[in-house]
Amino acid sequence: MNLPLEYIAQMEKLLGKDYQLFKESFVEKSYTGLRVNTLKMSVAEFIDRSPFKLSSVPWAQEGFYYDDKDRPAKHPFYHAGLYYLQEPSAMAPVALLEPKPGDKVLDLCAAPGGKTTQIGARMKGQGILVANDVSRERIKPLVKNLELFGVRNCLVTNEEPEKLAGAFSGFFDKILIDAPCSGEGMFRKDLSVIKSWQNYRHVYPKMQEHILEQAARMVRPGGLMLYSTCTFNPDENEGQIKRFLENNPAFTVELTARTPGMAVGRPDWVEGSEELEKTVRLWPHLIKGEGHFAALLKKQEETVGVTVGKVHFYNRNGGAAKGGEQLGKDAREVMGQFWSTYLKIPLPTNLVSYNNFVYRQSEDLPPLAGVKVVRAGWFLGEAKKGRFEPSQALAMGLTSNDFVQLINRSEESPLVDRYLKGETLDNETGHEGWAGVCVENYPLGWGKGQGSLLKNYYFKGWRKV
Repeated sequence: MNLPLEYIAQMEKLLGKDYQLFKESFVEKSYTGLRVNTLKMSVAEFIDRSPFKLSSVPWAQEGFYYDDKDRPAKHPFYHAGLYYLQEPSAMAPVALLEPKPGDKVLDLCAAPGGKTTQIGARMKGQGILVANDVSRERIKPLVKNLELFGVRNCLVTNEEPEKLAGAFSGFFDKILIDAPCSGEGMFRKDLSVIKSWQNYRHVYPKMQEHILEQAARMVRPGGLMLYSTCTFNPDENEGQIKRFLENNPAFTVELTARTPGMAVGRPDWVEGSEELEKTVRLWPHLIKGEGHFAALLKKQEETVGVTVGKVHFYNRNGGAAKGGEQLGKDAREVMGQFWSTYLKIPLPTNLVSYNNFVYRQSEDLPPLAGVKVVRAGWFLGEAKKGRFEPSQALAMGLTSNDFVQLINRSEESPLVDRYLKGETLDNETGHEGWAGVCVENYPLGWGKGQGSLLKNYYFKGWRKV
């Protein structure tokens, strides 16, 4: 691997006698990992049903290494949202933050959603999760991954951190800051990162400093922030935390539980205090994974008010929408008819509508002053004139037991592949109207029986090519 000479000199100076082991790790193959979606199945159930050869990731109870020859992205279970493909070290920050059911959590730099889905699964649908990213393009895979995973308590925003801070002052129990960085920890996995490092590495420290300052405004007294990067650069890691603590004396570094191979931070590299040893470094020559850094920060107890304002919503396709409102009588009627006919569960409460798009919104969510909201909660479907059309997100947030009419096939069934490609199918079950389509009792989406045919309502943007 042709690494930049400046980078090699930097790492030789930092690591000293350990540099040779670090260098040798670059000729080794990267590790591939997947993380079980515990919203849909337990870890034990996944181990029992998985067709893949697995071994545990030490720092994430729901994480596993797999052999990339297995190609899990091609399996129907992937399309059922039963797991997320994720670099093993990237599972560590959420595990260190430890989000729990009932928490109010912000993932500030969330796209494409790997860590967000991990947070959502650990929250078990309870509490408030806000996922934000500044990039409009990167929001699209974020929304897809949340819907695929069946996360039902998440608000997705597309905003600058300072805009969020103005609306969510002192609101969150926990905040994840997976900060933009120079990406040195990913060189072995992705050679294209090297070019980005050469062109942009100097811009990240100021960007990270700004993000940290805005996040600090949004965490409640006694709350936690987890700052992470995938770089080895001390200025973006220990140096960034050192500057933050100097400017924000209300915060301290918390010691986290560590697994074998996790190394301590290096205050000696930035002339910092011993407190920086509480931060965590993951090195590719010490663990089975790429490079990462994490620092858990706690805000001391104090009284902080919460600023609220008016909400401006955007629909799930990114277009501007009018302000949300409570579900109208006509929309509630057609939705109620659909629900009682095709689903066995009660109609959710706290329903809101934006341009006929219906969401189940988390309770206790404060208004947001002018913030761009892409996904206002669990997207249930569209209330059209005289009928309700269910969404892909609704199907993915249900279990097979929730459907009145069900089409369930084995993972080997040709019907599953044809469905995922968007093909119209024979209506073998004879169902009329809406039915859940499942693989091994895990939902894939909707179909609609019309005589001898089953019309395919698998979301067009997700279909296999």
